Amino acid sequence: MESKKQTPFDWQLQAWSAHASAHHGLILASTGMGKTKAAWLGPLGNWFESPLPESLWTQRKRQPPAPPLLALWITPLRALANDTCLALQECIDGLNLPWSLEQRTGDTSSATKLRQRQSPPTAMVITPESLTLLLSYPESLETFKHLRTVVVDEWHELLGSKRGIQTELALARLQRIAPNMLRWGVSATIGNTEHALSSLVGPAPLRPVSVIRSDQRRAMELEILLPKSIDRFPWAGHIGLAMLSNVIEKIDAANSTLVFTNTRNQTELWYQALLRARPDWAGRIAVHHGSLAPELRTWVEQAIVDGKLIAVVCTSSLDLGVDFAPVDQVIQVGSPKGTARLIQRAGRSGHSPGRTSKLAFVPSHAFEIIELQAAREAIENRQIEQRSALDAPLDCLVQHAVTVALGAPYSKSEFLDEVRSTWAYRNLPDEHLDWVLDFVTTGGCLHAYQDFHRVTLEFGKYSVRDVAIARRHRMAIGTITSDMMIQVQYMSGGKIGFVEESFAAKLKKGDKFLLGGKLLEMEWIREGTVWVRKAKGDPTAVPRWLGGNMPLSSELAEGVRRLIDQIASGQPVSPSLESLSELMRLQKRWSHIPRLDEVLVERCTNRDGDSIMLYAFEGRSVSEGIGALLAYRISQAHRNTLSIAVNDYGVMLYCAEPMKIELASIPQYLDLANLEVDILASLNATELTRRRFRDIARIAGLIHSGTPGKSKSMRHLQASTTMVFDALKQYDAQNLLLWQASDEVLADQLQIQRLKGALRRMQANRWVYRLVDQWTPFSFPLMVERIRDRIGNESLADRIRKMQNQLEKAAVEPEAISATSTRSKRAAQRKPKPDENSEA
Repeated sequence: MESKKQTPFDWQLQAWSAHASAHHGLILASTGMGKTKAAWLGPLGNWFESPLPESLWTQRKRQPPAPPLLALWITPLRALANDTCLALQECIDGLNLPWSLEQRTGDTSSATKLRQRQSPPTAMVITPESLTLLLSYPESLETFKHLRTVVVDEWHELLGSKRGIQTELALARLQRIAPNMLRWGVSATIGNTEHALSSLVGPAPLRPVSVIRSDQRRAMELEILLPKSIDRFPWAGHIGLAMLSNVIEKIDAANSTLVFTNTRNQTELWYQALLRARPDWAGRIAVHHGSLAPELRTWVEQAIVDGKLIAVVCTSSLDLGVDFAPVDQVIQVGSPKGTARLIQRAGRSGHSPGRTSKLAFVPSHAFEIIELQAAREAIENRQIEQRSALDAPLDCLVQHAVTVALGAPYSKSEFLDEVRSTWAYRNLPDEHLDWVLDFVTTGGCLHAYQDFHRVTLEFGKYSVRDVAIARRHRMAIGTITSDMMIQVQYMSGGKIGFVEESFAAKLKKGDKFLLGGKLLEMEWIREGTVWVRKAKGDPTAVPRWLGGNMPLSSELAEGVRRLIDQIASGQPVSPSLESLSELMRLQKRWSHIPRLDEVLVERCTNRDGDSIMLYAFEGRSVSEGIGALLAYRISQAHRNTLSIAVNDYGVMLYCAEPMKIELASIPQYLDLANLEVDILASLNATELTRRRFRDIARIAGLIHSGTPGKSKSMRHLQASTTMVFDALKQYDAQNLLLWQASDEVLADQLQIQRLKGALRRMQANRWVYRLVDQWTPFSFPLMVERIRDRIGNESLADRIRKMQNQLEKAAVEPEAISATSTRSKRAAQRKPKPDENSEA
């Protein structure tokens, strides 16, 4: 730092001092403030205090000897590895240390991985999956015995996922191999510090623990790019590319820009739109996401650093930890749905102390303006979303039991002590451990199949003897589950990236699609590869990857409700919210704007059918739960056939025939009694559990995706999963993995605890009912969601435009205004019956 005339911050000095005092720790600092140096210079400084004698150094071919493996830097994304290595190597070179540094991820070549096992470097940047794989080899005891420090980068990104659980288990294993190892975590955005720290160091750490907080606040400029006019009847995506000229203007005004979208298919579409509008930018803008070939991603990252690109359209593959100092600004297309994600992405610009992060927000529809304002206020008040570790998922433990048995034989007591040293499994019952060990040794009710006899118990020790089982397990290590990925490759041989099998299966010869910013024409699919050539014209298909619908975080949802209350009360609002004044005035005129202690229910009956809209403003996942619960309970009572449409703000129930219910009875259908039973019944619990079990079975090693060059199709895997699921259901109904699948459906997919909280809040609030003759600004986007899947994109836009014109005409005609239906006025004026209202 002295060579660059940099003065360390006090909090950095505290981190180095804590590390020198052999503390575990968690570093919390804004993006670009120097977290990497704060975490990394501690392990380097330790070398000066206690270097290892050269007799213990690793002998390497064609390279000078280097100290053995002393430090691990765990990164959540392989896209971060290159940049992280550059930053860590700079520190090593600056201190003139004899350390060697390498990375090990899914992109690392097989030859390099083999060499690393034989001659490990002094420090390694590694993903959780690659670390677990290393722990599965017998030489792992020798490889990690000198390990002094493990740093987990972007700990908040792993926390709350099964990859976080995998990391916890790996840390516990490393701690047993190297008892004096120190654990350090790095995070820029986390709301529950104590829980994050406990998950990192375990429930009973044997060393002191330090939390290091930066006292510097990062200056951040957030700008909302507003369209010239905002439709009073908005719908998801109606703004989107209409803001292309605004985005081009912002890119033109800066030297370097990252344009973030929330999905990979949107990344491809925006990249092509920019190129069509500015063909002179060819070669000066690029696309970056996790489904591109490693070579392409690396080239883009280096081109940003070298200043060769003026803009990169990207996803979350670039929003964590990547140090791109040349980036001047970030443009976020669509709501990030969470404050933490917005802070991460804004921090990619001005990525150094003293500089200001600049982010321009492009809403994809009008209501996202409210979300951005809520996020802006949350950032000012330092209100960041909390993330909680999962509670003892047994599929991860089953996988870990086999992994550790591959590395070295262990006894039951040794394994129990090691596992209970993690936060996630601190309260693991003895009977659950017994079940796990019995399952990996005998296969339970699947004992007739030798493939499920993976671990052998001899003389009180568990180990793996079968070479084929060992090979298959190592290939399946990991907790990331998604659709099968298929390589996309030019006929001439160059690799472009990956698409999901479900997308590839729908392609026909001659179909054109976008990937890596290129228009490709499919020739054929052979040997698990989509063979393509460059094409001209327009795409006939756009690849879609899982994970497109991110729900609104609970903290941001609360902020949205608070801002809507501010609008409803007539208080002064920010300029961005003022742009919605016409929309909100019309909503108030035709219906109602709910206050913070109110729940709004609307009903619209027209020639298309009967629709009831309920606005909870709790996020898409809660809306889905409310909709499913209402539809199930109403159908049970009245035998109506209902369809559901949801968004982040509410739910619509639709029936072609009049629904035989009163609006005032809606609250009773949302009673919390028998909630879990009814919600599972409403959503076909068996099928949902079966789908969830597919992921659990893959993690637990019950089904296998095949070998390189001989991967199994998704249809094959689904059939295998169904066979295993049905066998367990019939012959081992109490199987703990089945119970886990059911629990995960409730906790993860349906977010049952969040749903319960929302229902309690709503029951305590005052309910407001409105009968309307036409779609209101609040209900219009729900109506669009209902018809979206039944109409093509072009015809959908045409139909929506006609409906908007009709509604706008109704909004300006005096007679239509006065006719906001006599029924609406009666509904607004009449006193609710006791069973229609619940007052706070």
